[in-house]
Amino acid sequence: MELMPSKFDGESFENSKDKKRPSGSLWIMKTNYSTFHQQEQNQSTTTEFILLGFGNRLELRIILFILFLPVYSLSIAGNLLIVSLVVTDQHLHTSMYFFLVNLSCLETCYISTILPRMLASFISGDQSISVYGCIIQYYFFGFFAATECYLLAMMSYDRYVAICKPLHYNILMNGRLCFQLALTSWMSGLLTNTIITSFLLELTFCGPNEIDHFFCDIYPVANISCSNTHLVKLATFILGIMGTGPPFLITVASYICILHNVLQINSKTAQQKAFSTCSSHLIVVTLFYGSIFLVYIVPEMETLKELHKIFSIFYTVLTPMLNPLIYSLRNREVKEALFKVIRKRGNKIS
Repeated sequence: MELMPSKFDGESFENSKDKKRPSGSLWIMKTNYSTFHQQEQNQSTTTEFILLGFGNRLELRIILFILFLPVYSLSIAGNLLIVSLVVTDQHLHTSMYFFLVNLSCLETCYISTILPRMLASFISGDQSISVYGCIIQYYFFGFFAATECYLLAMMSYDRYVAICKPLHYNILMNGRLCFQLALTSWMSGLLTNTIITSFLLELTFCGPNEIDHFFCDIYPVANISCSNTHLVKLATFILGIMGTGPPFLITVASYICILHNVLQINSKTAQQKAFSTCSSHLIVVTLFYGSIFLVYIVPEMETLKELHKIFSIFYTVLTPMLNPLIYSLRNREVKEALFKVIRKRGNKIS
């Protein structure tokens, strides 16, 4: 009777292994797949990023917390105040204030995607954020920023109709059209940034995990990826132009028409009144687009990195805070509505 090969029999043992091993190219393909799969797992080891922000020195964190906490509080309080005034006062139920309510709601959400986490990091010193938390932050930031471009364009068109076609204003800017324009603004911002974020989700992160910014913006995040970022940067550029270009052109065209019509008015008083109805919106547009162009159009150079952060504060933090102040302090109807509420409160207390 033939004996089975012993585990100590080297030749027989090697022969038994050869029988089990796949032959030729099949064995090579399995080996290559195993190696690729292991490399892919190693490339996905980054689970969190470090947002370097403005530094991590204790003294600086305390100063920044003292500066940014009132900014956030004023922004939330001011925008919610405008919403409550427009909702409660019947005299403010017009298309202009309908868009202003949309803008105030957007600014409240917009600043809340960045500042609460930043304030928490000032207190704790923890500058880390998970990879998916970072992508989620960018998704909502990009969504609200793109939507604001469209809302500012709709508000510019509203001012154009009010000044250039005052007799047809109530017919042209009816409730149905205003709702459709506002909905288009929100949906356009959502669609644009959903596509950009889908490209961002395809990137892998396996190397450096430090982001030289105070929030998760698309280019600083893409710059530390191990993947080829050409496609995501190209898609961001194209969709960014498509998302901001048309609303910017609508805004510029609206104000060119407004300026042309106002200059044809003979009365200086009438000219001042016409300018006052759109001056608040023009200030907001200038601040928002001016800071965005300085950040995304000016070439990214080592010497300009800190300036990019400072300009980013304008459109992410200061604009949401200044909007309610500009619209309330420079708008007679909003001030009257506010004084009316204060008088009512005073009468109830007395």
